Amino acid sequence: MSRTDTFHSPCRAMNGRGHAGGRVHDIDRWLLCSFLHILGDPPVRASLWDGKEVVSPEPAAAVGMTINDRATLWRLITNPLLNFGDDYSAGRIEIEGGLVAFMEAIYHGMNNGPGRFRRTVYQRMQKDTNSLSGSRGNIHHHYDIGNDFYRLWLDREMLYTCAYFPRPAATLEEAQIAKMELVCRKLRLQDGQTVVEAGCGWGALACYMARQYGVTVRSFNISQEQIDYARHRAAAAGLGGQVEFVEDDYRNIAGRYDAFVSIGMLEHVGPEHYRTLGEVINRSLKEEGLGLIHTIGQNVPQPMSPWLLRRIFPGSYPPTLREMMDIFEPWRLSVLDVENLRLHYARTLEHWLERFEENKDRISGMFDDNFVRTWRLYLAGAIANFTVGNLQLFQVVFARHHNNQIPWTRSHLFAGPGEA
Repeated sequence: MSRTDTFHSPCRAMNGRGHAGGRVHDIDRWLLCSFLHILGDPPVRASLWDGKEVVSPEPAAAVGMTINDRATLWRLITNPLLNFGDDYSAGRIEIEGGLVAFMEAIYHGMNNGPGRFRRTVYQRMQKDTNSLSGSRGNIHHHYDIGNDFYRLWLDREMLYTCAYFPRPAATLEEAQIAKMELVCRKLRLQDGQTVVEAGCGWGALACYMARQYGVTVRSFNISQEQIDYARHRAAAAGLGGQVEFVEDDYRNIAGRYDAFVSIGMLEHVGPEHYRTLGEVINRSLKEEGLGLIHTIGQNVPQPMSPWLLRRIFPGSYPPTLREMMDIFEPWRLSVLDVENLRLHYARTLEHWLERFEENKDRISGMFDDNFVRTWRLYLAGAIANFTVGNLQLFQVVFARHHNNQIPWTRSHLFAGPGEA
């Protein structure tokens, strides 16, 4: 017999009568036990709507889940990667012991379990929605929901990408400044150079590069709210002559530049368009230019969950390093440096979630409680994905294959002020 046939699972044979969810039957308990077994028997306590534990690992787990009615149980079993998120957001699934810890336990179980769940459900390929028109709709869904919302839980510079913590106790503000400085040093920016940025967020990096390094920047973005905010901040800082924010798609970048930079944009491109992005870089980068792409990634190519694609990030996909080579190989671009900041992103997200929770009442007033729970799950799930290693954060520096004007060592990244 297989492990499934013998069904060695920590299920308790309990009888009980439910309340709003109706009577709990043996089949309900068996279905929940079977489902968790397929997930790798993660160390979580699980209860149905009668309030009694159906699954209680030994030793007792620190985290638990309660499913509040039979309809929710059936939805969870039939389409877990969509319906867990929706039912948690609606309050039909309750989590005890901390949402991040619960998600970490689930992901560890999925990674170390029998694997059937990942093969049969998780690896369904997602639809390409990142055309010129589709990308604008995808970006609008996530980034144009209100600058006031993001201002409540991002840092002062409004950076919505992985920070770089030079020391574990650094503040989020310090770490985001350190990230921008690290990017500039990797690009070896010099006064008077020109930079093109694909995806500018709210404009913090473009303004930093112009102010601190004396470069001229053209930044492309298709989020109207972000572009409006970025233009205002550049004008207020007196950088209008150095920084131009263009509301347009990266595919329409024109001109030649000393540096190409993209921070947190590749996740929205889609592998089907990597060759096109490489073509844009090839026609934009000067002969001795340098480029940097900073992106969420993964070690194994798998699509994002349908819940995340539908509720949070439509059209998103984090590439593997092998998939990223489709950007570089057709144009003989040489990869010079790869750094993985995975744990830095986990720390960044912890700061975001803490600030989000501090402002949950204000956010609920802007939207509703369902929205708060949806975004709480998104942030907590992201932390767990980075801590268990499902997601990575790659910074890749590249140049043309014949460019010999490259650093001999990496000392320029760590020099003091004026020494780089």
